[in-house]
Amino acid sequence: MQWLAQFSRSRRYDDLSVSIQEHLSERIEELMEEGMSPQESERTARREFGNVTLVEERSREVWQWAKLESILADLRFAFRRLRKSPGFAITVILTLAIGIGANTAVFSVLNSVLIKPLPYPEPDQLVSLWLEAPGAAGLANVTDGLHLSSSMYFTFSEQNRTFQSLGVWTTDSANVTGLAKPEEVRAALVSDGVLQTLEIPPVAGRWLSQEDQQPHGAKTVMLSYGYWQRRFGGDRSAIGHTITIDSQSREIVGVMPRGFRLANQDFDVLAPLAFDRNHQKLAGFGFQGVARLRPGISIAQADADITRMIPIWMDSFTNGPMTNPHFYETWRITPALRPLKQQVIGNVGNVLWVVMATIGLVMLIACTNVANLLLVRADARQQELAIRAALGAGRGRIARELLIESVFLGMIGGLLGVGVAFAGLRLLTAIGPSDLPRLNEVFLDARSLGFTLILSLLSGFLFGAIPALKYSNTRAGAALSGGGRTASTGHQRQRSRNLMVVAQVAMALVLLISALLMIRTFQALRTVEPGFADAKHLQTVRITIPDSLVSDPQMVTHIQNNIADKLSAIAGVTSVGFAAAMPMQGIDPNWDEIRIEGKSYEGADPPLRLFNSVSPGYFQTAGTRLVAGRDVTWGDIYDLRQVVIVSENFARESWGTPAAAVGRHLRQFANMPWVEVIGVVEDVRHNGVDEKAPAIIYWPALIKNPYTMKPTLDAARSATFAIRSDRAGTESFLTEVQQAVWSVNANLPLASVETMQDIYSQSLARTSFTLVMLAIAGTMALVLGIIGIYGVISYAVSQRTREIGIRLALGAQKGDLKWMFVRSALMLTGIGVAIGVVAAAGLMQFMKSLLFGISPLDPLTYVAIPLVLVSSAVIASYLPARRAATVDPVDALRAE
Repeated sequence: MQWLAQFSRSRRYDDLSVSIQEHLSERIEELMEEGMSPQESERTARREFGNVTLVEERSREVWQWAKLESILADLRFAFRRLRKSPGFAITVILTLAIGIGANTAVFSVLNSVLIKPLPYPEPDQLVSLWLEAPGAAGLANVTDGLHLSSSMYFTFSEQNRTFQSLGVWTTDSANVTGLAKPEEVRAALVSDGVLQTLEIPPVAGRWLSQEDQQPHGAKTVMLSYGYWQRRFGGDRSAIGHTITIDSQSREIVGVMPRGFRLANQDFDVLAPLAFDRNHQKLAGFGFQGVARLRPGISIAQADADITRMIPIWMDSFTNGPMTNPHFYETWRITPALRPLKQQVIGNVGNVLWVVMATIGLVMLIACTNVANLLLVRADARQQELAIRAALGAGRGRIARELLIESVFLGMIGGLLGVGVAFAGLRLLTAIGPSDLPRLNEVFLDARSLGFTLILSLLSGFLFGAIPALKYSNTRAGAALSGGGRTASTGHQRQRSRNLMVVAQVAMALVLLISALLMIRTFQALRTVEPGFADAKHLQTVRITIPDSLVSDPQMVTHIQNNIADKLSAIAGVTSVGFAAAMPMQGIDPNWDEIRIEGKSYEGADPPLRLFNSVSPGYFQTAGTRLVAGRDVTWGDIYDLRQVVIVSENFARESWGTPAAAVGRHLRQFANMPWVEVIGVVEDVRHNGVDEKAPAIIYWPALIKNPYTMKPTLDAARSATFAIRSDRAGTESFLTEVQQAVWSVNANLPLASVETMQDIYSQSLARTSFTLVMLAIAGTMALVLGIIGIYGVISYAVSQRTREIGIRLALGAQKGDLKWMFVRSALMLTGIGVAIGVVAAAGLMQFMKSLLFGISPLDPLTYVAIPLVLVSSAVIASYLPARRAATVDPVDALRAE
C-alpha cells in the first residue's frame, strides 16, 4: 500500500499548492478593487503572504516524518551514487557477503551445537549420571570416568531423594534377519526410566513400559524414525509386527520421532535391558545414566545424594560368595554429575570457538579493507562535501549520509551472505567430523538470521564510521581553494589507511600462525606410530554371533576360525585375523585389574588395564610388531592354555624390558590361576593417535571365564576381522568377503565395513576440520592483507603523481622512487608483524590443547609466517612502485 500512500501524499501537496494560489488570487482581486494596479496588487499580496515555498514546506511537514523523509532521501542518493560506481559497489558487496556468510555459517553450527538447548522438555533439569574413582589405579587409562553398574541403577532409582526419574542404557550391535538380507544395526538397550526421563513421546505406538522390562516377559522393541522409514517405509501398520533380532522374535511397539537421540547416541532399534534384580552384582560398570532433577534441586545436592547412596549400594549387593562387598571403598567412588548438555557436547566447544574466532578475524580484516575503499571514495568526494558544507549542511548530516551508504552496503552484503551461509553450512556439515555432536540439528534458523542482520548493521557502522568521522568536518575553504587537489598527500591524510593496513597485517599474522601450527600438529600426528601398518590395504569387517544364534562359546570360535579360513582363500588376501576391537574403532573395551606374580599389593589395589581378545595371525595382519616372544596359536586356543600377550609399555612397567616379560605370569584376581606371558607386541594407540597408548592385555579369543571359578568358557562373540589385501576397499572384493562369510553362516550380517585408513582418518577428523577452517581463514586473511597493502601504496602513488614528477625532473633515480614506496609498505608490515606476533603468542596459550607434538611458541612457525607476510608485502607494493617509476615528469606537471 506504499504506492497508495505516496499517491495520496502527492495529491495533498497539489491541493495545498492550488489552495495557496487561490488565496493569493483572491487577495490580488481585493487589492485591485481598491484601486491598485495588477502588478502592484500581486507584489503586495505576496509580501503579505510571505515566502510561498517556505509556507508549502512547513505545511507539508504536518503530513510527513521529517527525519524519515531525510533518511529516505539519503538512501536514494546513496543508491544513485552506487549505481554510478558499479565496480566499487560489487567489490564491497561481494567482500562483505563472503565475510558475513562465513560468519553466519559458523555461528549456525555454534548455535546448534553449543547455544541451543537440548531438544527435550525442561532440558536444564537433565543430568548425566557419572562417577569418578580416584583410588582405582589405571582407570584413567582405559575409560573417561566410571560408568554405572546395573546394581547402582537399582540402588539409585529406589533410594534417591533428588530425582524425578532416572535410568541407564548402553549401546550394542544387533543382527536383524528376515527383512531382506541379514543386517547388523545399532542397538540401544535401555532400562525403565530412560524414556520417561527424556519425556519425548513416540511418533507412533508407545514407549517401552515397566512390563517390557520383566526378564521373562514379552520380547519387545522400538524403532528409530530413520530405521522405520528405511525398512517399513513409514507404514504405521508396522506397529504390532515382529522382527527377528539376534535370532529372537520381538514385537514392534513404538517408533521414536525424527532426530531423537539418547543424549549423543544414535540407534536403529531400542530394546529393554530387562534386568533380573536378584542376579545383579556390584561390578559391571558399563552403563551410562541419565536423570531428571526435582524442581529446585541443584547438581551439588544430587551429588550429595549419590554420595549418601554409595554405602547403601555396597551393603545391598555383592560380587559373589567369598567376596568383600566393601572392596570398592578403596576406589573412593565419588559422584561427578554434569548437565546432560555437557555430556552431549564434550570438548568440541574448544574447536568451535576457535573456528568462530578465526572467521570473526577474517570479517574484521574484510571490514578494514572496505573501510579503506570508503576512505579513498570519500577522499575523492572532498570537494563535493565541502560545497555541501558551504551551503549549510551540518557535520551530522554529512556523517549520516556517509554512514547510510555504508550501512546500505552492509545490508546488501548481508542479504547475499545468507546464500553464502547456506552453501557454507553444506560444506561444514560435509567436512565436519562425524563425531561432531548435534550435527544433524545444524541449520539456518531465526537466531542465525538475526545474527546476520546484527552483523550486517555492525559491519556497516564499523567500516563506515572511520570515513564518516574523518570527512564529516571537511573545511570548505581548504577544499574549495584547489590546494588539496594539487598538493602531495601528507602524513595526516594517510594515517587512517596506514593504521588499518597495520591492523590487517596483525590479524592476518595471527590467523596464519594458527593455521601453520595446526598443519604442524597434523604432520606430527601423522608421524606417530599407531600400532598398525599400511592402513589402506587393511580391510576391516565386524561380525557378531549372538548367544541366541550360537550358544556354545567353543562353536563360536570354530565359526570364526572357519570364516578366517574362507577369507584367506580369497584372491589377493595375504593374511587374516580378528580381535574384539581394532584400534581407534570407538568400541568400548573390557578392562579390569591385573596382578603380577611376585609383586605384593598389600594396602593397594592392582592397577586397571585395558583388555582385548585376539586370534592367531591378528598382529601379523594388522602390522603390529611382535617385540618379544611368540604369537598365540590355534592350539593354544582350543587347548585352553593359560597364555596371554601384553603390550610393550605394560612389559616395561612390570618387568623392565619386553624380553624379561616372556615366561612371567599374571592374573586378574587372587583366587584365579596364573597365566603365562608368551609374547610382547608394540604399543597401540587404541584411542587415537593424539592419545597416549594404553597398557593392553591381549587374551586368546577363547578362554576360561576369568570372572568366575566355574568351568565355563568365554568367546569373543563380537569381533572385527582384519583382512590384508591390495584389493581392500574395492566393490568386487567386498562382495567376495560377504559371500565368504555367508558360506559359513547365512545369518551373519557384515557391519563396519571399512578400511583401516578410513578408521584412521576418522580419528583425525576433528583435527582435520580445525586445520581446514584455519587454513581457509588464513588464506583469506593473507589475500585481503595483500590487497590492503597494494591498495594503500597504489593510492599513495596516484596522490603523489606531482611530487613524483618533480622528483624525477630534479634527477631522482627510479630505483630510489621504487624503494621509497616499498619501504613504506615494509614499515607498515613490520609494525603489523610485531603486534601480530605478540597477539598470536598470547592466543596460542589458549589453543595449546588443540596442538600435539608442537609448542605454541614453535620457532619455525614464528619465523616462517612473518617472512611470508613480508615477502607478500614487497610484491604487493612493488607493482604500484614500479608504476610510479614510469611517470613522465612533463605529463605529470602538465596535468596539474
